[in-house]
Amino acid sequence: MERRTFLQAGGAAGVALGLSQVTSSFASEPAAFGPAGRVEVTGAAEAVVGDEGETAYVATNDGFATVDITDPDDPAILEERFPLEVDGSTLTNVLDVKVDGDRLAVVGPGEQTSADVFHGFVLYDVSDPAEPTVAAAPYETEYHIHNCFLDGDTLYLVANSVEVDGVETNPLVVFDVGDDDPTEIARWSLLEREPEWRDVHWLVRYLHDVYVHDDIAYLAYWNAGTYLLDVSDPAAPEYISHVRETDLERQLELPDDVAQLGLPGNDHYSAVDDTGDLLAVGREAWAIDGAGPDEPGGIDLYDVSDPAEPTQLSSIDAPEADDATYYGGEWTTAHNFELRDDRLYSSWYQGGVKIHDVSDPADPVELAHWHERDTAAFWTARVADEETIVASSTSQVPEADTEGALYTFPRDSSGAGASADDETPGFGALAGTAGLAGSVAALEWLRRRENGGER
Repeated sequence: MERRTFLQAGGAAGVALGLSQVTSSFASEPAAFGPAGRVEVTGAAEAVVGDEGETAYVATNDGFATVDITDPDDPAILEERFPLEVDGSTLTNVLDVKVDGDRLAVVGPGEQTSADVFHGFVLYDVSDPAEPTVAAAPYETEYHIHNCFLDGDTLYLVANSVEVDGVETNPLVVFDVGDDDPTEIARWSLLEREPEWRDVHWLVRYLHDVYVHDDIAYLAYWNAGTYLLDVSDPAAPEYISHVRETDLERQLELPDDVAQLGLPGNDHYSAVDDTGDLLAVGREAWAIDGAGPDEPGGIDLYDVSDPAEPTQLSSIDAPEADDATYYGGEWTTAHNFELRDDRLYSSWYQGGVKIHDVSDPADPVELAHWHERDTAAFWTARVADEETIVASSTSQVPEADTEGALYTFPRDSSGAGASADDETPGFGALAGTAGLAGSVAALEWLRRRENGGER
């Protein structure tokens, strides 16, 4: 590992499931609901919101953007930073950013690549979001970084494609970023606890995301499940428990592409509510032509009031798609989300943005849903303040013409914004639903992930 000079180029378990799954219900019909505003953000992927709820930070593939959301009817770009360079090497394929206070972590590349690009992270001071400045020496890694989490002076990275004795260990890597010289302080891999998982393809146990709340880290380890770690001492993570829908023996029997692409499993993103008692696990999955549950992945809810003994409470199904295969032209699988104040704010790519009442997590109730499948594919949904949520749309869906943008929506789902049938200025009428099917597409997707195509 080495620190390198930064140059800004261009513009500026094993836990048994105690209850059967319960599919979410509707509060009669979901209320009319739609965007309040929209701004184009080329290359948009993940979006997060600053502590004051006034600024959104968006990963943009070649860099990042800061967006003023103080007027949700008229969000406006404050600054775009791209391309980013470190000692002449480009920091590209930026799919994730995280903010905490006045610091923003920008990581990449988000996918495995053999290209000569910078692998690592850069921390920015965003006390003035219109003029971000580099806050610490860029840190170079030997691995791509799909996602991260910034918690005060601690930065957590998912570090796939890390080999130890010829085996991809896919560890969580923890950094102290308390000064201008970031230092690695810990690594933890599921193979330390369950070495038998080394026998499946490394993408089947890919560490896709990390979320941290009240000294517990939640690690979405794809088909190996979601792991809970005690990080009260970030330098010494300790296993607490995990939830899992798959069986290792069954995983070993399946072709790698089928195991990677379809349900069960596919733990893609996990997060808890503000109390830390309710865990949601989103499963990014596609139809695989009869080789498993032939449907897009949804979101499962767990009681983790005792983090050592998680219990599944219910499941929320993905919106339907005419063709739910990877290249089907329509993705409606679960993606990123936020739990806040007894509400689940979720994104489903072309399946849109949803709000669920999860005050009774054993019986989640859908309150609102908006989608425009021809133009919007939502990467995430985040709370901005008491009145507004933001949701980023990505253009990175194969065989689709969706656009990069940041949308604002009302948190109140009682009917503000555009309804499903409105021709609101800036928003077309809702599109209908949409390939290559089955294992051939799945195998191609696996190749894409190994060569820089994962999402």
